Amino acid sequence: MQEKGKANFSARRMNGSHRENGGSVRLLFLFLLSLFCRTASEQIQYSIPEEMEKGSIVGNLAKDLGLSPGETAKRNLHVLSLEKKQYFSISAENGKLYVNDRIDRERICGVAVICLINFEVMAENPMNIFHVTVAVQDINDNTPHFLNEDIRLEPSEVTLPGDRFVLGYAEDPDVGVNSLQNYQLMPNQYFTLETRVAEDRNKYAELVLSKQLDRESESSFLLTLHAVDGGKPVRTGTAKIWINVIDINDNPPVFAQQLYKVSLTENAPKGFSVVQVKATDRDEGSNAQIIYSFSSIVRSDHQKFHLDPHDGTVSVMETLDFEDSEKYSVAVEAKDGGGLVAHCKIEIKVVDENDNAPEIIIVSSSSPIREDSPSGTLVALINVKDRDSGENGDVVCHLLSNLPFQIVSTSNNYYKVLTDGALDRENAPEYNITITATDKGNPPLSTLMTISVKISDINDNPPVLEKPSYTAYVPENNPSGASIFRVKASDRDLDRNAQISYSILKSNIEDLPISSYVSINSETGIIYAQRSFDYEQFREFQLQVKAQDGGSPPLSSNATVKVFIVDQNDNSPQILYPSKGAEGSALFEMIPRSADADYLVTKVVAVDADSGHNAWLSYHLLQATEPGLFTIGHHTGEIRTSRTFLERDAVKQKVVVLVKDNGHPSLSATVTLNLVFAENFQEALPEMKNQSAIPDYQSDLQFYLVLALALISFLFLLTVILAILMKLRKSGNPKFLQCFAPVPQSNNGIIFPHNYEEGTLPYSYQLCLSSESRIQQYAFPTTGVQAAEDISFQNQSEALLTANEGSSLNCEMDKPDTQAQPVNTDWRFSQAQRPGTSGSQNGDENGTWGRNSQVEIRNAFKP
Repeated sequence: MQEKGKANFSARRMNGSHRENGGSVRLLFLFLLSLFCRTASEQIQYSIPEEMEKGSIVGNLAKDLGLSPGETAKRNLHVLSLEKKQYFSISAENGKLYVNDRIDRERICGVAVICLINFEVMAENPMNIFHVTVAVQDINDNTPHFLNEDIRLEPSEVTLPGDRFVLGYAEDPDVGVNSLQNYQLMPNQYFTLETRVAEDRNKYAELVLSKQLDRESESSFLLTLHAVDGGKPVRTGTAKIWINVIDINDNPPVFAQQLYKVSLTENAPKGFSVVQVKATDRDEGSNAQIIYSFSSIVRSDHQKFHLDPHDGTVSVMETLDFEDSEKYSVAVEAKDGGGLVAHCKIEIKVVDENDNAPEIIIVSSSSPIREDSPSGTLVALINVKDRDSGENGDVVCHLLSNLPFQIVSTSNNYYKVLTDGALDRENAPEYNITITATDKGNPPLSTLMTISVKISDINDNPPVLEKPSYTAYVPENNPSGASIFRVKASDRDLDRNAQISYSILKSNIEDLPISSYVSINSETGIIYAQRSFDYEQFREFQLQVKAQDGGSPPLSSNATVKVFIVDQNDNSPQILYPSKGAEGSALFEMIPRSADADYLVTKVVAVDADSGHNAWLSYHLLQATEPGLFTIGHHTGEIRTSRTFLERDAVKQKVVVLVKDNGHPSLSATVTLNLVFAENFQEALPEMKNQSAIPDYQSDLQFYLVLALALISFLFLLTVILAILMKLRKSGNPKFLQCFAPVPQSNNGIIFPHNYEEGTLPYSYQLCLSSESRIQQYAFPTTGVQAAEDISFQNQSEALLTANEGSSLNCEMDKPDTQAQPVNTDWRFSQAQRPGTSGSQNGDENGTWGRNSQVEIRNAFKP
């Protein structure tokens, strides 16, 4: 049985031509199938008989598809599961097609002559869809049966020979020769049987009276009716005919029409009138009273229709569904009171309405898909079905929104959802594709289905730095290892494709590798200084930073970082002029005795290695033999006479100049100038030769002054103590005195002598107070002498004193980080000192601010 069912459809057609009993109907069936095969050359066709056992082989599908044994398992052939019931299955090992479930041709195709089962087979790697058609051949597995197995006739005895009695028909679901072929009646003396074909090609039997009935001789009898099909073996159905002869009713009812054809829309409401049959009877009385009834109707149809027995109106009892049955056929019998009957037939055609929305079935889908997928990549395969017919069942699919996808129809209501443009996960990581299936009914019905498709990331976005170039400012003298700047990049990709690492590519420093200057944290992008920078060595450098992601292949972007070293005030002013002579002494400056006021004596020239505000220099007279004799330009460094030379003025003048920058804190340097008032060099030469004796004289003078001051202080202290003791003795209540120690830089308790304004104060005194009498007393003087950068009378805490009044013309250059000792107690410092340029102005004090950058020669400042 299995070997017979495994033949190809075309081969089956050839075998059928050799059958002995293959009638004209079967030849027509095979001819139509052969024409179908020619038009559908792309399909695979098989032919099998119905009711084959489960597991029977239909055919070698893999071989018919041209697949080698090795490709069968790889291609993974399988039947697409669209229907609830699967009649066939495919073996994954050998690719053969097997029967998977019971195949009943009558249940699947009904009375159709050609019964085809269509399904799709899907092959993967690559994906292909093949359409398979299996023709199911009928076997004689159904016996003809009568809808009414007990037929009751009541002919009148006056019925004339030749009158006919319709017996109805038997049903046989088989087709062709296996269907109903003929009716047979058991032999009798009154009736013969004729088989007739109705308009719907169904055969029915009529009983023909061949001999006059005689109720008196035989009032009733029983006949047997057989329905015979043409199968092998032959199957027969039987019905019993009960005949009861009645008396004298010679006019049977007559229908107005023998066949009623009506059309009825599906979903007609319950109670809706379909048709009304009408029969008349020429008799009178009870013989003319007609009762209507169904004489032949399927049981399931009997529940759908109702026949009014008095007026013959047929109405709907249940809602009709075109998808269940397209046509109904019922027979109506009209019977009068005398027992005479008449028959008519009603054919009801159900008209389809668009009452079924399309159904969308997802056969397969792919998610996620790569964002670099080319246009035309398969996203999903769907199947669309509509149970309606005609235009109501024609479905068109389209996408609801404007997305980079398209839907393409293939065949047999299959559609492919394909990509239709470039995808970008960073703009849209997920798409919800809404598919709309709309039929062509009036009004049209639609079904929506949404497919969610995720987009997988690829490394298609390089890291993006916040700026193409950065500027960093680093103060000089920074600690080694300190962070100086940070670069930051972002990447729109995900996971590893967005993991950014930083590195330094190159720099504009050529003498040493960049790694000796800076380094970068590969994870955070923080740039660290590897050494302490010096603004005076180099002021800026440039490096290129690369940000690279972790994709494969990696993507990167670069940025330029310009690092500027910010100057700090770490360099003291350097005095270029006057320069030191031999043995560390400065050269002499000669001033004519007849010089007028504002005479330019010389100019102090200084520079500062720093820049900006840190290099703005100001010049101050720190000491002078005659403080009122000279002035200095705060910004120019020009030393000028403030008045004419007087006879009482010393010929030899010593001036200490303080040069201070504008940094915070400020740094300074001092220089000592030796000035001689003389009209010519011969007059100044003796004064220059006496230079070496002046320091010893001044040193001895200071020693005697200190000794005298100490003696006077001791006597004064002794006098004060004796006075206090005597006072305590007289009061009888002695108390200890408490004296406060000198507090540096405090103005409280300082007593200045009367000649302080004249510059004769040699020492500073601290006030000693008694807790009881609160009388001001003087403590022993201290001999500390300090030199400050900025001194004013408003906040002065200690006087700057010196006893050096010699006429030395030595010029001493102090170190940049030390302060010069004042040589005159009457020296004042201005609080409005401003930095300015050196050598850029005239004798006035209002020069332009700037950095000392020139060195002027000494001769430029001689009178």
